[in-house]
Amino acid sequence: MDWEQEREQVLNRAKCVVVKVGSAVLTSGLGVDLTVIKNLTRQLAQLHDRGTQVVLVSSGAVAAGRTVLKTCCEIKGVPDKQAAAAVGQGRLMHFYNEEFTANGKMSAQVLLTRDDLKDRNRLLNARNTFASLLGWRAIPIVNANDTVATAELAFTDNDNLASLLLNVVNADLYINLTSAKGVYTSNPDGDPNAKPIEVIEDIQSLDLEVMCGGKTTVGTGGMLSKLTAAGRAAQLGVPTLIISGLQKDAIVRAFSGERMGTWVCPDTKKVSSRKFWLAYHSDPEGSVVVDAGAEKALVERGKSLLPAGITRVEGVFSQGALVRVVSENDVVIGMGLTNYASGDLKKVLRKHSDELEAIMGASCYTEAIHRDNLLMDAVV
Repeated sequence: MDWEQEREQVLNRAKCVVVKVGSAVLTSGLGVDLTVIKNLTRQLAQLHDRGTQVVLVSSGAVAAGRTVLKTCCEIKGVPDKQAAAAVGQGRLMHFYNEEFTANGKMSAQVLLTRDDLKDRNRLLNARNTFASLLGWRAIPIVNANDTVATAELAFTDNDNLASLLLNVVNADLYINLTSAKGVYTSNPDGDPNAKPIEVIEDIQSLDLEVMCGGKTTVGTGGMLSKLTAAGRAAQLGVPTLIISGLQKDAIVRAFSGERMGTWVCPDTKKVSSRKFWLAYHSDPEGSVVVDAGAEKALVERGKSLLPAGITRVEGVFSQGALVRVVSENDVVIGMGLTNYASGDLKKVLRKHSDELEAIMGASCYTEAIHRDNLLMDAVV
């Protein structure tokens, strides 16, 4: 089927939808815009009435806190931002609870750090919690737990968090609400000739850095982070709809068949949930650079990465760490879990399999990264 048929089918049949809304949509110069929240909650309630499970990923806690604090406190650095999130989170949830209740819906707050999704047991607990909430017909409202997250465990932005949640709740569709009316051929803020893009059929083929530039004034993301999240969703086989959260009834209109925003098609070959989890559950701790022969074996023949194909090791990491696999041209071609710590890997790089035991002993690994622990074409 073509992308228009796919879009129609997904919008008609989606059982679970993750909706992400950012600070640039939710807030104005006066703080949280209640008109936007009223419009959003009413639309999600209508979508929910169709029998669709809805998970809302919402930014805005720090921005809401800034509004309260700006008359008395100066916010500087990470601790102040985390404190501002603590001030703003309760206010933001109060607004959502009031409006969802007015629309006859039960909402629930879920705060997450990346550590919650990094650990397999905690990931399972999160999955079970979401299953119970959705089974009760509640609408989970999810935000990064900025108040307690460390720099290493922060999601950086809620686009990243939303893309990981797709895997947790088995979503059929990802809707990203932005301050723009969709994706453009270039940044419309700096290019008056930028044209809207109705569909992205192969997001993995695009140079997102060239297409995108700049961040919104109150958010941490921008179109680059939205398209990165869409690229990860595509790998799971989940399409993305990027539409304006400032247009009235944009979600309802899209589900009614109106052509708006940008549709990002899913990849034809989806990755396993396990490989998706291992590639994106945390930030990579280092890199291994491979030669042309190893790159060809990985990309074209689906092989594991052997020490003989590694030319350089960058960073300090332990055994089992997530690392980038980088080509000689400095292009990230994959992400994987290493069988060797960085120090040991430097001892065996460029060495053939029959040489490894003499260097590392009987407990050596033939593969530096096994294919089962490697995701090629990772969206980073």
